[in-house]
Amino acid sequence: MSFDLTESQTIRYSRHFNVPGVGKQGQRKLLQAKVCIIGAGGLGSPVAYYLAAAGVGTIGIVDFDVVDVSNLQRQILHTTDRVGKPKVDSAKQSILALNPEIRVETYSEKLTSQNVEGIFKNYDIIVDGCDNFPTRYLVNDACVLLKKPNIHGSVYRFEGQVSVFWPGKGPCYRCLYPEPPPPELAPSCAEGGVLGVLPGVIGMLEAVEAIKIILGKGDLLVGRLICYDGLKAQFRELKLKRDPNCPYCAEGKKFPGFINYEQFCNV
Repeated sequence: MSFDLTESQTIRYSRHFNVPGVGKQGQRKLLQAKVCIIGAGGLGSPVAYYLAAAGVGTIGIVDFDVVDVSNLQRQILHTTDRVGKPKVDSAKQSILALNPEIRVETYSEKLTSQNVEGIFKNYDIIVDGCDNFPTRYLVNDACVLLKKPNIHGSVYRFEGQVSVFWPGKGPCYRCLYPEPPPPELAPSCAEGGVLGVLPGVIGMLEAVEAIKIILGKGDLLVGRLICYDGLKAQFRELKLKRDPNCPYCAEGKKFPGFINYEQFCNV
């Protein structure tokens, strides 16, 4: 489907038009795209900002938390005067202040086995910006079921990781992590801390992957895990292989259904 860009859009996105592989046709693809971001926190903030700036036409934000003062060290969608406000409302306010011509859909609810299909089915791409294992596994399983690309990011202290799990094209999250690690080996950001700027680095890499998928350009991080060490200023790439016996994404496997993710991750 093609459409004419408005005068305002032609001015706003003019720097894209001379980029090989983007141009006006690519901008139309961005404006027609629908991306759902899980979490309006450290990772979700830069992802949402840059996708909005790029002109992704519909951005969904899923988060049931409210803005806390401790968030402001890294969650750049939010401001001090919005402390206590639902994160999705704060996120929408910031995104539309940057680009009022796009659409922002908000879901101020916890992502669960009951609502995940209804939310995800309306989007082309899912960006995982959550900070807990139950949600990561739920996002993975729903993306496998619905065959949606899942752009994964995670951060801890000075380190971060990015990959793209795309059913049918490469491994899923469970191929890499069949079971969650013990809680003592995987503390949350609240427990272990995170350098405030680090989610910006990882979130922007997630946004780049989303734009590449929309444009159909470049080498995606499918089957590849990028590991960033901020202290060493070093990127490292690991090759990921699809598990032929993965209970969720293996060829010919019937989707086994959603599970009790909280119990699964606390075993």
